Amino acid sequence: MKHIRNFCIIAHIDHGKSTLADRLLEHTQTVTQRESQNQVLDNMDLERERGITIKSHAIQMDYIFEGQKYIFNLIDTPGHVDFSYEVSRSIAACEGALLIVDASQGIQAQTISNLYLAMEHDLEIIPILNKMDLPGAMPEEVKDQIIELIGGSREDIIPASGKTGLGVDKILEAIIKRVPAPVGDPEAPLQALIFDSVYNSFRGIMAYFKVQNGEIKKGDRVKFIATGKEYYADEVGTLKLTQAPKDKISTGDVGYIVSGIKEAREVKVGDTITNVARPSTVAIQGFEEVKPMVFAGIYPVDTEDYEELRESMHRLQLNDASLVFEPESSAALGFGFRCGFLGMLHMEIIQERLEREFDMTVITTVPNVSYIAHTTKDGEIKVNNPSDLPDISKIQYIEEPYIKASIITKSDYVGPVMSLCIQKRGMIINQSYLTSDRVELIFEMPMGEIVFDFYDKLKTISKGYASFDYHQIGYQQSDLVRLDIRLNSEPVDALSSLIHRSNSYDFGKRICEKLKELIPRQQFEIIIQASIGAKIIARESVRALRKDVTAKCYGGDISRKRKLLEKQKKGKKRMRQVGNVEIPQSAFMAVLKLD
Repeated sequence: MKHIRNFCIIAHIDHGKSTLADRLLEHTQTVTQRESQNQVLDNMDLERERGITIKSHAIQMDYIFEGQKYIFNLIDTPGHVDFSYEVSRSIAACEGALLIVDASQGIQAQTISNLYLAMEHDLEIIPILNKMDLPGAMPEEVKDQIIELIGGSREDIIPASGKTGLGVDKILEAIIKRVPAPVGDPEAPLQALIFDSVYNSFRGIMAYFKVQNGEIKKGDRVKFIATGKEYYADEVGTLKLTQAPKDKISTGDVGYIVSGIKEAREVKVGDTITNVARPSTVAIQGFEEVKPMVFAGIYPVDTEDYEELRESMHRLQLNDASLVFEPESSAALGFGFRCGFLGMLHMEIIQERLEREFDMTVITTVPNVSYIAHTTKDGEIKVNNPSDLPDISKIQYIEEPYIKASIITKSDYVGPVMSLCIQKRGMIINQSYLTSDRVELIFEMPMGEIVFDFYDKLKTISKGYASFDYHQIGYQQSDLVRLDIRLNSEPVDALSSLIHRSNSYDFGKRICEKLKELIPRQQFEIIIQASIGAKIIARESVRALRKDVTAKCYGGDISRKRKLLEKQKKGKKRMRQVGNVEIPQSAFMAVLKLD
């Protein structure tokens, strides 16, 4: 056990985490020249294109230092705020963390939030200054920032470059000397922490785990504590670039288990595996059910593809257990699903994977968060879809989820960032200068306000310099109303949204104006209205296309023209009663980009 080192890498998006991991793998000869490619551990095309890690990975390396063989387990973590629970479980499986900071950009919000997670789990932190080869690198300034944040001395910070391979041997040496070996009791009953799971189309779900106490052998009967289900360990092994089967995995080591599990829902990240013959009575602390934060409807463009979409969603769920969905129907869009996502990035990724991996073109409705309505009769009702909101007369009050947001920006942009947050109903809680020109602002604000376009706007007003991170802090009472959009007095349920009363007039007016531009003209007039309950707050109309029926009358009596016009008017009236309005896909998307 004393020659095992388990560590993870903490970094903000684009600070060079995956590239540095590639250099470590090459230096320890885990990956041969033939297998080598950029971002070895990111195996989805999407991850490579966007340069983000979506699914965390784990890989084992062997390294000989001063004649002694060491085993390194690198547990890679996703960097984005949406996946923070997965990050916390990966961190719980480690004893050390490499803190990677871009020498040209300095410390950013997600670095700090993941760093705090690592400190809570008492990990040994090794700071690394990456991208030292860039002409814009500011090593001295960034070193000051790191020391202000975690203390320590300047000599502890390792200069490195993932591109040129500078400093890789120093990093490996620091891992051996500074990261403690795992602690645990090999004789105790088995306790293993699941930190990830992947789906293999031949073998079912494989769970990745770290053994805290005891050992796990091939052929053992094991039990997952949180779900209470029992399985046979058909195969256990360690994670090289491909799986390497072993007879047993001992205390402190990281491995995988194949037990023919068909459903991703049965393997929960953070769960504890124990042995049925000699069970451990206590689970490893920190397990949570992953809760979706953002909800949106996903509908097939063609209603005949509904079954195909259901099949695609089920197959996606095998890879991604945090996706939750249930069937729902809409008058405007037909049959589809109400889906819960961890956040906006997660929603974009699911949408893109549906299109790429399953060739499904889908319509996504306006995303919203879940609210709690307190009614006079039924008590609390959880509302995930605005159209589920009970009648206004029955509601006492509505509560919405609030978040605590941490924004780190240059001091030049404090004004615009503050006004953006206040416009989104945020309240400033704290403002602190990390260095002379970097400020951390802490806000409390409603989650529903950041779902639309908050992140894009924040990046725009700060010229890309602000970084953003948040966590939920519970529900608070708010004055919310349901805004309905009506076309020819028929409500379009897919466009309704729950919104704060103070913003409703402005928002309703803007949506009506936008829809007027986007809905194509018909033979009859289309009236677009925004309403709160029975009260109409905004209206626009799309003029009818009109054929000139009087063209054949030249001269003559006016009554002949009037007769033809009256006839046309009756026809238009009848057409408006039977005609229905098709809403183009662009209209649903435009609501998100109103500004």
